[in-house]
Amino acid sequence: MQTPPTFRTFLTATLALILIGWSGLFIVLYLSLPFVWSRWSFFVFALMALTGTALPIVYYLHQRFPSESPVESNVIVRQALWVGVYGVTLAWLQLGRLVTLYVILGLAGGLIAA
Repeated sequence: MQTPPTFRTFLTATLALILIGWSGLFIVLYLSLPFVWSRWSFFVFALMALTGTALPIVYYLHQRFPSESPVESNVIVRQALWVGVYGVTLAWLQLGRLVTLYVILGLAGGLIAA
């Protein structure tokens, strides 16, 4: 039987993603002008920040509700990355004022079903 991965394997990635993501978002939001490259860097830093923030939560959920065979570490990273993609997609859709409750729920349902 495999042993589940410890959080120690995710610690450096989590800290790097959180620090780079949230500090980059702060710099983009408060210290830059709204040009194209600032917008794209906003999406990149938001993806990093949301993924890094979701990684410990996803790890905890896998520890709290284990499956019969323990998940591999790439599954935890992939699911945390989906949280980041979801948040960045909603931010991108908000640029065109397209985000409604039905879009939020439909996109979440589609990502959960995938």
